[in-house]
Amino acid sequence: MIRPQKTKAVRQPTGKTAGHRTAGEMFGESGSATDGTGTDLFPMFLKIAGRPCLVVGAGAIAKSKIESLVRCGADVRVVAPRASEAIRQLARTGGIVWHRRRFQKADLRGMRLVVAATSSPTLHERIFRQAQSLGILCNAVDEPSRCDFYYPAVMRRGPLQIAVSTGGCAPALAQRLRRELARYFAPEYGPWTEAIGRARSKILASGISPEKRRRMIRKLSSRRAFDTFRKSGDSRGQGRNRRGR
Repeated sequence: MIRPQKTKAVRQPTGKTAGHRTAGEMFGESGSATDGTGTDLFPMFLKIAGRPCLVVGAGAIAKSKIESLVRCGADVRVVAPRASEAIRQLARTGGIVWHRRRFQKADLRGMRLVVAATSSPTLHERIFRQAQSLGILCNAVDEPSRCDFYYPAVMRRGPLQIAVSTGGCAPALAQRLRRELARYFAPEYGPWTEAIGRARSKILASGISPEKRRRMIRKLSSRRAFDTFRKSGDSRGQGRNRRGR
């Protein structure tokens, strides 16, 4: 007769259990980015050109959200009974489609993401819940509990973008850090990044060994390479062209 073996009960540590550890803790990272509730945030840059995106609201709160989506080439639909002059102008020039009425659940159909940018928390709650039921990512402006994603503070230099997020905890801090980054990364970083991209494409197509490619690309991206580029005059010429677009 085979007797079952006794097993010792494993005592779970007090506080967080293994199943409730954040990803940062599991991978040995400290201070991983969270949304203020302990949930880790997944950082990424999203291609939304040509993708349908909805903004509910067309006033001062919505303006920057609409403009950022338009800048990225999104197919922007705006729903609001009234709109600011800037947003009316975007609609007149075809930059957005403005539906001059109140929000309806049917407006969410086919959307990739939705931004609730009104002064009504009640409406934001309704939009957020309905978007969740349809699997659509939602951001309710200034309401972290009703957000699937946050707008970071972004420092842009051409194709170079550095995004700062505090997980909705301290937007003013994110903006201050963005300003500090803008002082550190000179405007020349834009055309320099473009030049690195062109050189990298040629190197990757050259048939050079992978190890040599890596060395060349690292050298192209060095501080010394930036200083050389800055002194060469290329950055000034390309900077003028870029500002004129």
